[in-house]
Amino acid sequence: MGDGDKPLLIKRYASRRLYNTETSDYVTLEDIAGFIRAGREVQIVDLKSGDDLTRQYLLQIIAEHESRGENVLPVNVLNDLVRSYMLPGGGMMPQFLQSSFDMLRDSQSKLMENMNAMNPMAQIPGFEALKAQQEAFIRAMTGGLGGNWSGPGRKQDEAGTSDSGEDLDDIKKQLAELQRKLSKLS
Repeated sequence: MGDGDKPLLIKRYASRRLYNTETSDYVTLEDIAGFIRAGREVQIVDLKSGDDLTRQYLLQIIAEHESRGENVLPVNVLNDLVRSYMLPGGGMMPQFLQSSFDMLRDSQSKLMENMNAMNPMAQIPGFEALKAQQEAFIRAMTGGLGGNWSGPGRKQDEAGTSDSGEDLDDIKKQLAELQRKLSKLS
């Protein structure tokens, strides 16, 4: 079983600091959320007692994202979740949620497979690398998910242009690299 197949073990020390056992460094909740977004399963255990704290920390990550206005769960769903805790044995909610997410993952996987099968470009050697670079270029153009074009710490004038030419130079380099790779594919 490869490293990507088994959960990433995070140990919680008595000081409540979280320790990544693979990289031998301390991590934050945001780091753990990043691992999960990247498709990695995590397991968080208390170093002293050995208790599995994964559920507690995953709920904390969700609560922090919700409190920052990143509302993914509608209020009626949250109400249903609270109600399910009031039912003896938890009701059907856990099985329903698991089945729903399994179906969603399967549907997304099949959609991606169909898109790749229908896209003739996907058969060209190096397409995946080109696609990854294109995604990086788009992230650079939009400033990632936040849309902060100038980047943190850079000043913008009233027209919204950055006072640093570094962003433009980086984009030009990435564009030139993409053009070079496209010409190789032709």
